[in-house]
Amino acid sequence: MATHFIADLHLQTEEPAITAGFLRFLRGEARGSEGLYILGDLFEAWIGDDDPTPLHAEIAREIRALVASGTPCYFIHGNRDFLLGRRFARESGMQLLAQEKVLNLYGRRVLIMHGDTLCTDDVQYQAFRRKVHTPWIQALFLALPLFIRRKIARRMRSGSRAANGHKSEAIMDINPQAVTAVMEKHQVQWLIHGHTHRPQVHALTVNGQSASRVVLGAWHTEGSMVKATADSVELIAFPF
Repeated sequence: MATHFIADLHLQTEEPAITAGFLRFLRGEARGSEGLYILGDLFEAWIGDDDPTPLHAEIAREIRALVASGTPCYFIHGNRDFLLGRRFARESGMQLLAQEKVLNLYGRRVLIMHGDTLCTDDVQYQAFRRKVHTPWIQALFLALPLFIRRKIARRMRSGSRAANGHKSEAIMDINPQAVTAVMEKHQVQWLIHGHTHRPQVHALTVNGQSASRVVLGAWHTEGSMVKATADSVELIAFPF
């Protein structure tokens, strides 16, 4: 048996190949899994569970079919879809998790998260993140008409791309001290996350012991997953 982890699909109507690849994954590799964990940014943008975009309904149906087949699905919010709520979770059958979750995975204590909170050198982003995660700001945004939310989301995405174009690669990557701190806080030797789009398995030392940080890749031209079994934890890239 195996457990699967994915992140950073950034599903959107304009990228049908990625959507098709994800649907094949749900109907194939994910079937029979002991659990599928989606570690954020399943969607490129999320402006509310009341958004009638057909893609969202299609993804909800497919995830529910996976859950109905016997594979539970879990979701941690990303920086693109942090507004995904209980209504979509009910429709899809996904279980929403906290931003930091520790699993007992075949005898390993494994911390899973999206990963954006580890990029502490990006002070501008962290300030923005604190603002948009303020409950009253989220409530105010979700109370706006859909067409206004769409305009705001487009403007924010455009601003984000422009801002990132002026940031160094180092600033947008994780901070090693932040990684050590969160792993020590949870007393784990394994960390799986996404967000940075830099797939790799990093060896490090935490709590005086050998540890591993596994970074999932984004689904741009191929899929990326972590497959965990009793024998191994593998980072795997695969064609759509």
